[in-house]
Amino acid sequence: MKSHSTTILTVRRNGIAAIGGDGQATVGTTIMKHDVQKIRRLAGGKVVCGFAGTTADAFALMERFEAKLKDFPGNVPRAATELAKEWRTDRAMRQLEALMTVIDAKNTLLVTGNGDVIQPTDSVLGIGSGGNFAVAAARALLRNTELSAPEIVRKALEIAAEIDIYTNSNIHVEEIPCV
Repeated sequence: MKSHSTTILTVRRNGIAAIGGDGQATVGTTIMKHDVQKIRRLAGGKVVCGFAGTTADAFALMERFEAKLKDFPGNVPRAATELAKEWRTDRAMRQLEALMTVIDAKNTLLVTGNGDVIQPTDSVLGIGSGGNFAVAAARALLRNTELSAPEIVRKALEIAAEIDIYTNSNIHVEEIPCV
């Protein structure tokens, strides 16, 4: 899916998992809102989810994911896999245009409508139109600084906002401790 939507980034470092996103909502080539919250805490705050894509579709996916988390408590990969299977096979869900990133204390996951549940090798994951810019910046910061995971997420998203017209610098970052 070619996404003209946002930028979401996850990074893990020194026992902290961080996820952040910008706040821009765009319809076509018009910026409609500057402060959309694209990061949500689920499962009593133990799971944090970020989305890129159409807002209504993303909220529908998060609601379904939250239900899967209740069906498989404490097993985020299983809940994500069940959501991806349903997303791929359900006729109505196949029309949803969004991507999700999910973090918990142990996992960083990308969940797509193609049935993908992918855990990146280096725990750096970016989605949305500025995702690749943010990933490149985050990897450079991980290799060349001692910044914390939340600081890296914020700085990498700021860099993506300088490059990608669908990403702004109104950045929201959440963090959770890793095990």
